[in-house]
Parts: sequence; C-alpha cells; structure tokens
Amino acid sequence: MHARLTGAAMVVAAALGLTGCVGETLNRGYVPSETALQQVPVGAPREQVLIVLGTPSTTAHFGGEVLYYISQKTSRPVAFMNTHVVDQQVLAVYLDETGTVTQIANYGLQDGQIFDFVSRTTPTGGADVSFVGQLLSAAGMGGGATPQ
Repeated sequence: MHARLTGAAMVVAAALGLTGCVGETLNRGYVPSETALQQVPVGAPREQVLIVLGTPSTTAHFGGEVLYYISQKTSRPVAFMNTHVVDQQVLAVYLDETGTVTQIANYGLQDGQIFDFVSRTTPTGGADVSFVGQLLSAAGMGGGATPQ
C-alpha cells in the first residue's frame, strides 16, 4: 500500500511539473477593431489615421505614403520549443501626395499566399512587391506581390 501511495504521489508530482511546459499562443502587434477602421474611411486625412490607429509599425513610399500596422499570432506546442507563425495581418493604409487616404487593405495569410481580406483577391504583379512579400518571407510563409 505504501508503494502504491508513493507511485501515485510521483505521478501527481510529475503532472504538476509538466504544467509549466504546456504550449502557448503569443500575440504581437496591433489589431484594430472594426469600430476603429470605420473611423478611417477613404478620404480621411493622415492626422485622423494617426489619431485613431496610432503610430504605424512601419511606413513606405510608393508614389505616396503607406502606413503599415502589423500583427502576428505565433504558437508553440511546448514552452521550450520554437514558435511558428499561425496568423499574420498587415493593415496597409495608402495615402496620396496630399496625405489623404486613397485605399485601405488588410493583408493576411491564406493558403500560404498574401490575401487582401478587404477586396477578397489574391494580388498580381505591381509596384508594392517588396515590403509585404518580405514580411511574409521573413516569417517563413513565402512571398508574393501585392496590388498597387
């Protein structure tokens, strides 16, 4: 009976010790709400975008300024293993030379390709090839072109 109690105690202790090794999901970056996106329509000034969405993750210039808000969800099955990207969202706010919003695109991962959730299209070749494609390539998800 004593051996049985000792065995049971060891099993309980091992189970408690492994609870710290359970996997986890990590969220990084800014995911704007639908309410926030509705406050930044096409035609809004740059200042309104910055007030509502805050400072972008990065910017680029393609015939006008593009503000990128990047978020990523990573997961690992066990605490000591490397993480892998489960989902990635890139909100791109395109501004013209006067600082007015001309287009808003929400790029994500769908079937391993960049996918614009706003227009529900996969991109073809264009001028905005490098930045979003490089982001996804760096995450190990392949690359591609994005719409102009």
